[in-house]
Amino acid sequence: MERKIYTVAEVNAHIGTMFRRNETLRSISVKGEVSGCKYHPSGHIYFTLKDTSGVISCVLFLKNRGGLRFKMADGQQVVVDGEVKVYSQAGKYQLYASAVRREGAGELFERYEQLKRELEERGMFAQEYKRPISQYIRTLGVVTASTGAAIRDIINVAGRRNPYVQIILYPAIVQGEAAAVSIVNGIRALERLGVDTMIVGRGGGSVEELWAFNEEIVAQAIFDCSIPIISAVGHETDTSIADFVADMRAPTPSAAAELAVYKIEDLQDRLAGYAGAMQNAIRRTIGACRREAEHYGGQLKYLSPVNRIHMKRNQAVFLEERLQKAMEKRLQDSRHRAELYIEQLRGLSPLDKLSQGYAYAADSAGATIASIGQVSVGDEMRVYVKDGSLLARITEKREEIYMAKGDGKP
Repeated sequence: MERKIYTVAEVNAHIGTMFRRNETLRSISVKGEVSGCKYHPSGHIYFTLKDTSGVISCVLFLKNRGGLRFKMADGQQVVVDGEVKVYSQAGKYQLYASAVRREGAGELFERYEQLKRELEERGMFAQEYKRPISQYIRTLGVVTASTGAAIRDIINVAGRRNPYVQIILYPAIVQGEAAAVSIVNGIRALERLGVDTMIVGRGGGSVEELWAFNEEIVAQAIFDCSIPIISAVGHETDTSIADFVADMRAPTPSAAAELAVYKIEDLQDRLAGYAGAMQNAIRRTIGACRREAEHYGGQLKYLSPVNRIHMKRNQAVFLEERLQKAMEKRLQDSRHRAELYIEQLRGLSPLDKLSQGYAYAADSAGATIASIGQVSVGDEMRVYVKDGSLLARITEKREEIYMAKGDGKP
């Protein structure tokens, strides 16, 4: 019997089917050390997972990178969740990762450091974005657990400093998977209520218990909030991402209440000081006004209103006389200038020239004849003298050159 011969593709397909039918290989978690890690321009990550006994090729596609909380690098100890399948083109099997997480306690620290770097690069820690904490508030919003030491400390401290400040609590979940979303909802709810200042935090705990305040959505909600936020997470030695983004960090919830709520006794002392200073200023002003009034009263005793009216009347008469004289002088000067202008006009008057024996000629259209070029022999013209005009006809034209008076040229 002749043995069947398979193609390479058929063999790879057969092995692939075997892998797919194996329940263990379809959903598996593999622990090992990262080696040969390469970030492809497409966004995929190719790496090898190895231990002391062997290696396995792995790939994390771009679509599955959303849950990756750290930057992969050679030497890291990780746990890879995914499916083992055959890569037919290369004829080898590899682990197709759906998630990669750091092994052990270092995973949370790595996620913390990575998010801290990313948010700092985005400018969310920058001082210019910090809002000033209101000095005098009427409403204080608190996002924390409804049962716990944090809210009790805040209520006690705030009530001792100023019992008139209203505290509005949003009872948030502060640890566990639902904590981050609950904290974000609390921030947004108190922002809609329009509280003056907000405290976001909780009491102390382990890194895992405080982790909600290291989530990106909480940091983004704090950064986007239009109301000043004081972060108060854990104890003084605990530092969260929320502390870096918040407008002010308090080492404890009690310290946050100290920062947020002004001490009413201090305000009352300050107001009393202002009232005393104002009363002193009013007394000084009243005294100065009284002295000024007494001074004017003394002057009125020696200055009779009748005499002042008489002086004003005399001054008015004097000014009236000055005005009259000024008007007469102005009219006299104007009259003199008018006479001078009349004499000047009389010397320029054509009638005056005619009375001295001069005459002037005009053509039939009435235009003055100033040159022989304006008329021709045979044309009529009218000659004007002092007592009338003569009609004449031109019988001859003769050009003459006269010397102007005072001019040495012909």
